[in-house]
Amino acid sequence: MSGWRFGPGPFLIAGPCMAESGDLLPRVAGELAAIGGRLGLPICFKASFDKANRSRSSAPRGPGLDAGLRLLEKAAGQSGLPVLTDVHEPGQAAAAAQVVDALQVPAFLCRQTDLLVACGRTGKPVNIKKGQWLAPEGMRGAVEKVREAGGTTIAVTERGTFFGYGDLVVDFRGLARLREAAGVPVIFDAGHSAQRPGQGNDGASGGQRGDIPTLLLAAAAAGADGFYLETHPDPSRAPSDAETQWPLGELEPLLARALRVWRAARGDD
Repeated sequence: MSGWRFGPGPFLIAGPCMAESGDLLPRVAGELAAIGGRLGLPICFKASFDKANRSRSSAPRGPGLDAGLRLLEKAAGQSGLPVLTDVHEPGQAAAAAQVVDALQVPAFLCRQTDLLVACGRTGKPVNIKKGQWLAPEGMRGAVEKVREAGGTTIAVTERGTFFGYGDLVVDFRGLARLREAAGVPVIFDAGHSAQRPGQGNDGASGGQRGDIPTLLLAAAAAGADGFYLETHPDPSRAPSDAETQWPLGELEPLLARALRVWRAARGDD
C-alpha cells in the first residue's frame, strides 16, 4: 500500500461517502487511479466504514469497522491508491491505522481531544475537517492536539459554515486564514460545502449538486492546496449524501478544469 502526504502541489481525496459491499469500492478506486494517472493528479481514495452522525437512527450507517476496513483494503490492493477513512471514537484509530494510509476526524468531532490525540499517536497522516460553526482560527487548537500527540503530517479541510437554518456558505478568505492559523495544508471539500443540512427527505441532509463546480473552481483560484470530493457512479442510489456526490462519469472534466484554474492562479500556465 502506498504512503500518502498532503501535497506538495494539487491533490485530491475522493471516493464514495459510505463504504458499500460488492464491487463498488474497487470499481470507483480503479477509475480514480486511471483519472489520476491521466491528469498527473495524486489521489487518495476515501470511504467511511461508519456514518455515525446520521440525522435519523434508521438511516444506513455502513458496514462497520471490521467489514469496512476489509472493503477498503480490497479497494486499495486492486487500485494501488492510498486510502483514507474517518474515525469517530478513539478506540477506532489504532485499528484503522493498521489498514489505511490516512485518518480523518469528522467536522462535528474536530474539538474531541481524545479522538485527536488517538489519531496523532498512530503516526498516520491526519485530515481534520473544520467544524461548520468554527472560525478558521478555531482549528489551531485541533492541529496542536494532533501534533502534540506525535502527528507530523496534518491537514485541515474547509467544508462550509452554518448560515441561518439549513444552509452552508463558504467564505473563501478563510482558506488563507486557515493556513496561517493552523500552519498546515488546506483542503477544500466541494461536496459537503454544497449541503443543506436537514433539508433533504425526512430531515436528512439535502444539497445542491449543481453548486459543486462553482465552489471547486473558486477554491482552486482562492488558494486551496488540495481538493476533497465524494463521487459515486450513480449518486441517486447512494445510501448517504446522495444529493452532493459528484457523478463518477463526470469527474475527470471537472478536475481538469479545476487544475487549470489552480495552475493559472499560481502563474503556472
